[in-house]
Amino acid sequence: MSDQTRTRTVRLRAALAVAAVTGLGATALPAAAAGEAVTVQYRQSATGSDQVEPWLKVVNTGTTGVPLSQVKVRYYFKADAGASYTYACSWAVKGCANITGTFGTLPHPTATADRYLEVGFTAGAGTLAPGADTGDMQLRFHRSNWQPLNQGDDYSFGPAQTAYANWAKVTATVGGALVWGTAPAGNEPTPTPTPTDPTTPPPTGAALFDDFDYTGHTDPAIGAHGWSVRSNAGGPGVPGATWAPENVTFAKEGTNSIMNLRSSTAGTGESTRHTEVLTKATKFKNGTYAARVRFSDAPVSGPDGDRVVQTFFTINDLKAPMADDYAEYDFEYLPNGGWGEPANILYTTSWETYRPDPWEAVNQHSEVRASYAGWHDLVLTIDDNSIVYYVDGQEFGRHDARYLPERPMSINFNQWLIDLAGQTSTTPRSYDQKVDYVLHVKDQVLTPAQVAAKVAAYRSAGTAFEDTVPAS
Repeated sequence: MSDQTRTRTVRLRAALAVAAVTGLGATALPAAAAGEAVTVQYRQSATGSDQVEPWLKVVNTGTTGVPLSQVKVRYYFKADAGASYTYACSWAVKGCANITGTFGTLPHPTATADRYLEVGFTAGAGTLAPGADTGDMQLRFHRSNWQPLNQGDDYSFGPAQTAYANWAKVTATVGGALVWGTAPAGNEPTPTPTPTDPTTPPPTGAALFDDFDYTGHTDPAIGAHGWSVRSNAGGPGVPGATWAPENVTFAKEGTNSIMNLRSSTAGTGESTRHTEVLTKATKFKNGTYAARVRFSDAPVSGPDGDRVVQTFFTINDLKAPMADDYAEYDFEYLPNGGWGEPANILYTTSWETYRPDPWEAVNQHSEVRASYAGWHDLVLTIDDNSIVYYVDGQEFGRHDARYLPERPMSINFNQWLIDLAGQTSTTPRSYDQKVDYVLHVKDQVLTPAQVAAKVAAYRSAGTAFEDTVPAS
C-alpha cells in the first residue's frame, strides 16, 4: 500500500468511526477529514544505547491550514525493564519552547511497543499552511538515570532511516482524529476525552477540604485541622537551608483566603529559607486529590534564575532503599529549570521506589516544557488501575498500575531551591507559591468538573474546613 493510499484509508476509518459513535450520516466527517491531512517524516540520528533521537517533520498535505496546537505525533517504543524516561528537544525550527513531549503507556502492549512519546505543539507554533512543513524537530529521550537502553526492539525505530522520509510507524492525529501512520496492533490513538460527567458533586463520602482561612502560621486552628508547618532541618534542597514556618502566611484575595509559601535566599545555604505545609496524618490513599495553585516564574524581588521547585504532592516514608511499599505522586513546577533542564518545565511523577545513594529511581513521569506561571487547577486521581493527572481540566499524564500506592500517604505543599548554581548573586531574592484550597475525596474518582462543583458547594455552604477521612 502506498503512503498516500494508507493516509486516505486511515482518514476514512477515523471519519467512519466518529460517524458511528455520534450517530451521524457518513457525510458528516470530523474536522480532520474535511481537508486537513498531515504526514510525518522521520530520520534517526542515533543508533547507540545512550539515547533515542527521533528527528521529525510534520508536513501539511491537505488543502487547508492546520493549527499545530491540534496536532499530536506518537513515536512507539519498548521500555527497558523498570526504566523511566526523560524527553528533551535539542533544536527545532519552530522553537523547542513550542514543542511538548510526554510519555504514555499503551493499553495493549506488543513485542515491540508498550510506551510512546507523544509530541505536541503550543499555540506559539502557529498554523501549518498547505504544502508547508514544520522543519527539523531534533528530539531525543533517554533513561532518566542514563543507563543504557535498547532501541533494536522499538516499533518506531528505523536504523536505516538516515534521511528524512515518510514514516508510517509514527502516527499523527489532528483534533483527535488519526490522519497518518499505523500504530502497534490494537493501539490506534484516540482523542483524550473532555470530561462530560455531570458537574454536580458526587454522593457524600469521606473527604478533606480546606480553604486555608487562617490568621497566620501560629494560628492554633492549623494544628487542630491536622496540618504541620515545617520547621525541622533536612532535605530536599540546598544544604544548610532553614525551613521557615514564619514564611507561610495567609491573606484574603477577593473573597478567598490564600495560603502563601515564600522561599528566599541571598546566595548561601545559611541565608536560604524553604517552606512546607503538610498533613500530620498519613491516611490518604485512593481517591481524588485537588488543589488550586499559583506558580511563579519571577521572584517577588531581587534577581531571577534560582532553580526553584514549586509543588503539590502526596508521599509516605521510604523505609529502606528500594523499598517496594514507598509511594509518592507529584506536581512539580521548575520555573528556571534544574535537574538538567535549561528552562521552565512542569512534571507529574508517580514513584514506585528509589535509592538515595547511589541514586536509583523507579518512577514514571509526564512533562511539558512551557511556562505555567499563574493559577492552575491540579487534579490527581488514583484507583485500582491507574494514576491520572489533570491540569486545568485536561489530562496531563496517565501512569501505570505498577506505581499504585501500597500504603497511605500525607498531603504536602512545598517550595524549595535545588541548589544555588542557577543564580550566584548574593543579592536577596524571594519567590511566592500560593494555594487557594485543597480537596481529597476518599475512594472516589472525580472528574475535574466534579471537583470544581464540590469546591463550589463547600464555599456556597460557608464551609471553610472539613475532614471526615478516617485514620489509617
